[in-house]
Amino acid sequence: MSFYQTRKPFILASGSPRRKELLQTLGLPFQVYVSDVEESFPPETSPELVPALLSERKAGKVLSENKESLILASDTVVVLETEILNKPANFSEAKSMLESLSGKTHFVYTAFTLMTSNGSVSITDRSDVTFKTLTNSEIDYYLETGKPLDKAGAYGIQEWIGLIAVERIEGSYFTVMGLPTHLVWQQLVAGGHISL
Repeated sequence: MSFYQTRKPFILASGSPRRKELLQTLGLPFQVYVSDVEESFPPETSPELVPALLSERKAGKVLSENKESLILASDTVVVLETEILNKPANFSEAKSMLESLSGKTHFVYTAFTLMTSNGSVSITDRSDVTFKTLTNSEIDYYLETGKPLDKAGAYGIQEWIGLIAVERIEGSYFTVMGLPTHLVWQQLVAGGHISL
């Protein structure tokens, strides 16, 4: 039995195992409902606006089929200089991304949307992540042993590559993982969505 409860049925609109794990750690009961939406966006969209645009789209789709629920959707983009590094299409692209991140600082923007039939709120958080200079063997080892293809920027900070590559983070570690849990909690409380 959870100590905290949400006033409406709570749905995580994401298939991400990282987001599921983080939400479980918050101690709230929820269901997972994967939103099947198009994740495209206009090419002129500023990188920091993309995750909120996509999280709102995901939340709206799930709410349309679960009108009495509270929906949480989220999206993350990795930005190097002004270029968005999406999920790599293959291992060659993943290697290229990791080589480009090596020895540099990049930005991770994660947005989340909380939505009910009465309205919604979307918040974007940014963390700055600095990688050490990676060797070819380190990149190759991660490509062989990790899971770079299902992650923006071709890396998971909680995986081996994060342990050896990340020299510094300015911002929330959990934002880099895919959900700024401190801000989600603040909004759940501020919006009156949680009860004991």
